[in-house]
Amino acid sequence: MIRLVNITKVFQTQGKRKVIADDISIDFPEGTGIGLLGRNGAGKSTLLRIIAGTADPDFGRVESTGSISWPVGFGGSFHPDLTGLQNIRFIGRVYGVDTDALVNFVEDFAELGDHFYLPTRNYSSGMKSRLAFGVSMGVNFDTYLVDETTSVGDATFRAKSEAVFQERLKYSTAIMVSHGTAMLRRNCTCGAVLENGKLEWFDDIEDAISHHEQNMGVATLDDDE
Repeated sequence: MIRLVNITKVFQTQGKRKVIADDISIDFPEGTGIGLLGRNGAGKSTLLRIIAGTADPDFGRVESTGSISWPVGFGGSFHPDLTGLQNIRFIGRVYGVDTDALVNFVEDFAELGDHFYLPTRNYSSGMKSRLAFGVSMGVNFDTYLVDETTSVGDATFRAKSEAVFQERLKYSTAIMVSHGTAMLRRNCTCGAVLENGKLEWFDDIEDAISHHEQNMGVATLDDDE
């Protein structure tokens, strides 16, 4: 269970006040996929980071039971001087999982070849994303936070990524940010729309998508771009 209680977050940018979350209180249901929609700059990624605990709200709190992932596919915490292998072993020890099993899973999944044994400072952004998505799927969480990450790589790799993710959804909750409505339809049953700091809940993902499209003033593309 994840509960947001009076979450408030405001940024000051070039003298302008940007409200990301305006006293948001909501209970996210367990055991389902939840689509989080909103226009560019609405604050969806910031809200995910607040839920993950990697960003602090100005006011309010997040209550939860069970384990919550970091934003799936986020590779910003990789140490650039460590190899992919060394980074994965470190993460495995931090989360108390079988490091050998995690390494085997990620090495097979990420398909990085010899680069897996090179410092991550030498990785392209796509390679880092593959490694990050692999380790995210290699550690079992009760709730996964997803921010556009299954779009990594070519069509074959994206299909493999989504298949693994859907397997995780059989026993976990997911809160997913994506501009691809087809992806949300495949993975989510309900949704929430963030607009001007307010989060509106919908029991049906189709209603959430429709409301988001009305906010945008035009229909969003039914694709994964």
